[in-house]
Amino acid sequence: MFKLRDWIPEAKLTSSLSYNPSPWAIDYLEKHPRKIIWGILSHNPFALKLLTRNLEKIQWDWLSKNTSATRLLLKHNKIHWEEFSANPAAIKLLEANQDKINWNLLCFNTAAIHLLEANPDKICWNNLCFNSAAVHILEANPDKIHWQFLSSNRGAIHLLEQNQDKINWNLLSLNPAAIHLLEANKDKINWDRLSYNPAAIHLLEANQDKIDWDNLSHNPEIFEPIRILKPFTEELMQNRFHPNNVDKFEAWGF
Repeated sequence: MFKLRDWIPEAKLTSSLSYNPSPWAIDYLEKHPRKIIWGILSHNPFALKLLTRNLEKIQWDWLSKNTSATRLLLKHNKIHWEEFSANPAAIKLLEANQDKINWNLLCFNTAAIHLLEANPDKICWNNLCFNSAAVHILEANPDKIHWQFLSSNRGAIHLLEQNQDKINWNLLSLNPAAIHLLEANKDKINWDRLSYNPAAIHLLEANQDKIDWDNLSHNPEIFEPIRILKPFTEELMQNRFHPNNVDKFEAWGF
C-alpha cells in the first residue's frame, strides 16, 4: 500500500499524473478521473487495465510507445510503427519488420542496440546520446557525442563526471544518476527540471518553494509506502502467540 507523501498538497497535483510511471498514480487517477488526459495515459505502462476498459479513449500512436501494450496493439491492428520503433518491448516485431522502422526513433530504444550496431549508417547520433544502453557505442565514437543530450543519460554518468565542463546542467537536473553532482553544484540546478527527477525527492522536499508542481506530478516518488507501526505489529504478534492461544495454533495453520 502506498500514499501521497505527507508534505505534498493533493491540491497541487495536476493532470500530468497521467504521465506518472507509478501504479499508485493510476489508482489515484481512477478515483479522480477528471485529472486523466487519455492521450498521455495511453503511454503509461501501468494504465493498461484502465485503458482496456476505455478503448474508445485510447490514442493509439501514444499507445504504440507503451511497453505493456503490444498484445493490445496487435489485437486491434493499431500499431503506429514510427512510435513503435522507440518501444523496447517491441523489439521482436521490429526485428521482423525492419522496413517499417523509424531509425531516428529506434536510436532511443534501449533494446535495439544490436540493430543499431548492425546499421551504423542509420544512427541518429543526437538521439543515441539519450540511450542509456548505447554508452559503449558513444565511447567508441567520442566525436559524435552531443554533450547537451548526454547530460540526461543515466548510463553516462562516468563520462559526465570526467567532463563536467561539458555538462548541460538543465538536462543533468533530469538525470537520476547525477544527484551527487547536483548536490555539489546546487547553484546550477534547474529546479523545474529537477521536479521530474525521482532521485531528487529529498532535495525537493527541502526546497518546496522551488518546485514546479506540474512537473512533480510526473514524479513516481511522490508516493511512499504506508508503514505499519512497529508497536502495533509487536502487539498483534504477542496477542496471536500468547500461551492462552496454543490450542488454536493448529486451526490457524501453525
